[in-house]
Amino acid sequence: QVQLVESGGGLVQAGGSLRLSCAASGRTFSSYAIGWFRQAPGKEREFLGGISRSGGSTYYADSVKGRFTISRDNAKNTVHLQMNSLKPDDTAVYYCAAGLAVEYDYWGQGTQVTVSS
Repeated sequence: QVQLVESGGGLVQAGGSLRLSCAASGRTFSSYAIGWFRQAPGKEREFLGGISRSGGSTYYADSVKGRFTISRDNAKNTVHLQMNSLKPDDTAVYYCAAGLAVEYDYWGQGTQVTVSS
């Protein structure tokens, strides 16, 4: 089992950047692929991208490709989501999730990101 805690959210102006972190507990962190999601008020949860267990592979949704970057440090049990060129439409609660196989089994509590115009 793994527990996840997101941090780094906040208020930023359009065009700005934020770096979110996802800190994990447990000795088996490197066994999990990690995904990032977001959910805006009144909208469905959106998958943003993910990173493989080793960090060697990343993949992104078209909506954030080229603006967001996911990285991980297995020695520190941490995954980061670097967000650049933020837009007001990026306003949402951002979540990280961990999974051993196809599905994501463990979720963090989320961190709010607000982008002002």
